[in-house]
Amino acid sequence: MTEQPTRFPRFFITARAPCPYLPGKVERKVFAELRGPDAAHMSESLGRIGFRRSQNVVYRPSCEGCSACVSVRIVARDFRPSASQRRLLRKNADLEVAASDPWATEEQFALLKRYLAARHPDGGMATMDGYDFADMIETSPVDTVVVEYREPGHDGRPGRLVGACLTDKQSDGLSMVYSFFDPDIPHRRGIGTYIILDHVLRAAAVEMPYVYLGYWVKGSPSMDYKRRFSPLEGLGPDGWRLLPAIEDAGPGTTRARVARAG
Repeated sequence: MTEQPTRFPRFFITARAPCPYLPGKVERKVFAELRGPDAAHMSESLGRIGFRRSQNVVYRPSCEGCSACVSVRIVARDFRPSASQRRLLRKNADLEVAASDPWATEEQFALLKRYLAARHPDGGMATMDGYDFADMIETSPVDTVVVEYREPGHDGRPGRLVGACLTDKQSDGLSMVYSFFDPDIPHRRGIGTYIILDHVLRAAAVEMPYVYLGYWVKGSPSMDYKRRFSPLEGLGPDGWRLLPAIEDAGPGTTRARVARAG
């Protein structure tokens, strides 16, 4: 009997750069390219040990002297929304939700630009053009969908796009690659939180165990919203462990605003 060779990806290290989450810190990432027939399996396997996908690359922090970035995932099967989360679900229950193949549209790009201008005007994505956006959405070697959230339509026409999320479908759950939404709709405050809640409830409905949220960064106010979902597991040296629950102050507070599942 001959043994089939195991395919291992080649890993690389990025140059040091200013950390986008913690002032005065320097970040560095380890990354690998996803390609070939094993790309989906590789992406999912590496995701379980803390890697995230961006287009056809997976990466994770590899910073010297800092371990503030913690991979987190919501335990969908045990999730019970808090009182404020239940109110948010009721308020947005009229939204029309649809998942489609990852194909970039001008409407999505316009929504992203409004979102970035309001929430991340100095971020690395602020200069993204239409071609960059198309690459972000359409370059995926795994099972990926774009989930759109729209206001109710009229006369057979679709309603206004108010939120979207690029989502990878895995055997053990959903991985929220990147979400964005309209920041200027007063009656839709908390829609970023609603997008996460919707993913969790849909995962639980089909018995998917987890929703992966990317990294929670201790000490970064923009990442505190991820701690508002419980039960939440964090990845540490001993594997995935439940993180202590914290009080849900509601989606209207600064600490609970959703920037992205980065």
